[in-house]
Amino acid sequence: MSGYYVALGDSMSTDDYAGGPGRGAASLLFRNRDTDFPGWQGRDLAGIGFEARLLARDGATTIDVLDRQLPAVDRPPTLVTISMGGNDLLAAYGDTDAARAAVARVGAQGEGVLTRLRAAAGGNCRIVLSTVYDPSDGTGVVPGSGLPPWPDGPAMLHLLNTTLAGLAERHGAALADVHDRFLGHGVTVGDPSRSDPRPPERELWYCGTVEPNAWGASGIRGAWWRALADLPDPPR
Repeated sequence: MSGYYVALGDSMSTDDYAGGPGRGAASLLFRNRDTDFPGWQGRDLAGIGFEARLLARDGATTIDVLDRQLPAVDRPPTLVTISMGGNDLLAAYGDTDAARAAVARVGAQGEGVLTRLRAAAGGNCRIVLSTVYDPSDGTGVVPGSGLPPWPDGPAMLHLLNTTLAGLAERHGAALADVHDRFLGHGVTVGDPSRSDPRPPERELWYCGTVEPNAWGASGIRGAWWRALADLPDPPR
């Protein structure tokens, strides 16, 4: 078996905050780091003959995926993962009206992403679209982050994730529920604002408040794997 994997999106997919090259979610999906995650040994795309192109970039918004990343896809992929929308919402942090407008833009631009991708890739491509996580674990507060409390934040995130789920359903994409998978791995177990990419507390999946650390990157990889294979996760 062989295939061509493309990762589109933002820092949820990249290596930037997970401790170095090869440690981010898309990298782990492509090639597991067996010493860090022995339970995943033998469960990666490289092992079944895939090639990979990782186009996701730190700070990317939905329009960046549409206008910058999609045009860089050089041949029809057989698998695509997408993480988008989080930076769009973060730019409106604390302003509920602006957040609603940002989610509406994600919906409109996301239609463009999925429509163009499906047209370019054809019916044989598996597409996995990710929901967006919540470091506040539903509280709207991340102490130590420098961000003020935003009581409406969890509701706006729910609106964003509902929008992403609708996009996935309309375009025949699998939905990876990263939000659900990450609940309980933020403020309830530690300090998400810490900068350590590999904290000793492996249940803490964030660093820099809104970024996935090494353990969080594996959590995202796990959500994608579940969406693709509908199999139980191996142990961390």
